[in-house]
Amino acid sequence: MSQYLDSITGILSRIEREDAVALDCASDAVADVICRDGLVHVFGCGHSHLAALDTFYRAGGLACVSPVLDEDLMLHDGAAKSSRMEKMSGIAAEVYRRHDVKAGDLFVVISASGKNAAPVEMLRAAKADGVKTVAISSSAYRAHGAVLLDEADISIDCKVPHGDAVIEVGAAKMGGLSTYASLFILNSILIEGAKKALARGVTPPIYVSGNVEGGTTRNVALEQRYFGRVKRL
Repeated sequence: MSQYLDSITGILSRIEREDAVALDCASDAVADVICRDGLVHVFGCGHSHLAALDTFYRAGGLACVSPVLDEDLMLHDGAAKSSRMEKMSGIAAEVYRRHDVKAGDLFVVISASGKNAAPVEMLRAAKADGVKTVAISSSAYRAHGAVLLDEADISIDCKVPHGDAVIEVGAAKMGGLSTYASLFILNSILIEGAKKALARGVTPPIYVSGNVEGGTTRNVALEQRYFGRVKRL
């Protein structure tokens, strides 16, 4: 367990240390969106969509986060199918169209490999609409055809190794790092963005636990504010 723990904490420390400038730029972009009452759209396929879910409609989460979820690209309705569909060209444009992304929004694409058709084409669709984009991906895949980090307006290297898993178990490896890295990056830029918006005099729309006093009332007000704008709300 200690080897895996060291791998997780080590990669998070590297991200904080080596990607400080990119993280700061991304949090500035989040603050801009909050201040102009826009949305932060988050897209990922397969396990990468877990980061979008973790930052959506939860205690301590920004109400202006809109996860771009499509069941054909997630695991629960056919994991093997989703893995193959992520590589198919033409799917992302239709998924993107259904989320009514505005020019003043921010679009975050998460993909450890940064080379499959769906995440790359999703990023390109947002850029074509004049939407600022953030890519969370690993530079370790650049030698294997990855382009996501090179095409985004703001690129954050999640630093996971080629193949993701890090603990040798016989001839194979276990213990992926990409979920931890992506969650750390995404939550960090959202938290820092909210702090920066507050410093500019704008109160960030943050959900609280429905199990604390006044939580439900506060959350219902945020729900009403974002119903019709956040597709999955």
